[in-house]
Amino acid sequence: MKIVHIAYISLFCILFSFFTIPLLHAEDWRDKTKLLIYSPRYFGPNAFPLPEMRNGDVSKRIEAEVRGEYHYYKGDKTKDLYARVLVPFVKGRAGVEVSLVVLEKYKMTPETRDERFAVATESPIRCTGDVIFTSFFQVLRSEKWADIVLSGTIRTASGGRLCDARYTDAAAYWFDLNIARNLWKSTDGKASLRMQVLGGFYCWMTNDLVHRQNDAMAYGGGLTGTYKGFTLSSDISGIRGYKNNGDRPIHWRNKLSYELKKNILSFRYTHGMKDRLYESYSLGYTRCF
Repeated sequence: MKIVHIAYISLFCILFSFFTIPLLHAEDWRDKTKLLIYSPRYFGPNAFPLPEMRNGDVSKRIEAEVRGEYHYYKGDKTKDLYARVLVPFVKGRAGVEVSLVVLEKYKMTPETRDERFAVATESPIRCTGDVIFTSFFQVLRSEKWADIVLSGTIRTASGGRLCDARYTDAAAYWFDLNIARNLWKSTDGKASLRMQVLGGFYCWMTNDLVHRQNDAMAYGGGLTGTYKGFTLSSDISGIRGYKNNGDRPIHWRNKLSYELKKNILSFRYTHGMKDRLYESYSLGYTRCF
C-alpha cells in the first residue's frame, strides 16, 4: 500500500512539473516583453526601416529584387534575405511596392540580450520580418524645376521573435516627400549628377501604456551620380523621435549598381551613427520588366 502511495505522489509530481514549468516559462516571457524599449537602438537592424531615397522618380518598370544582407556590431551579428516587388501604373505616375525580410538569422551576445531584455541570444525557430506596403505618387516631373515623389508606407505587425527584440509586433507608418534635381547632365545623357532631399513623418506603436506611440521627424539628403550603366548614390538619413530613448538613428547609406539589359546588380554599405549601432553590407539582384 505504501508503494502505491509513493507511485501516486511521484506521478503527481511529474504531471505538476510537466504542466506548470511551461506556464512559468511563458509567464516569464510575457513579463519580459513589458520591459522592451521600443526604439531602433534596442531592437534588431530590420525592425525600424528608414524611408528610401527615391531620386524623385517613380520607376516606370516593374522591379523584382532579392538581396542578401549582413548586419554587424560587437553585440549582434545578423544575416537576412530581403525581397521586394514594385509595380508602377498610370504610365509611371504612381506605384505600389511590397517588401519583407523573408528569413533572418541572428546571434547576440549575452550582454546585448540582457540590455534589450530579450529571452534568447538566437532564434530556435524560423524568423521572418514585417511585410511593408508602400505607395508612390509622382507630384511633379520637371527638368526645369525638380522631380517630386510623395509616398506613404505601412509596416505591418507580422514580424517574429518579439521576445528577442527582433521585430516589434506592432504597426508603424510614415509619409515622406522626396525632391530631386539634376546638378549636371552631359549632352549625350550618359552621365549626370543629381541632388535629392527627403522630409517626412514617422510613427510607430509602443508598449508604453501612457504614450502609446512615438512620433518622429524623418529627414535625408544625398547625391547620385550616373555614368552609362553605373549608378553611385550616397545619402545621410535618419529619424528623430520625441522620446529620446534610442529613437534617433542616423544612417550613412551608399549604393553602387550596374544595369545590363534590365538586370541590375547592386552593392550597399550602410554606416550606423548615434542610435543606429550596425554596419550593414548587402548584395542584390533586380530584374526589371
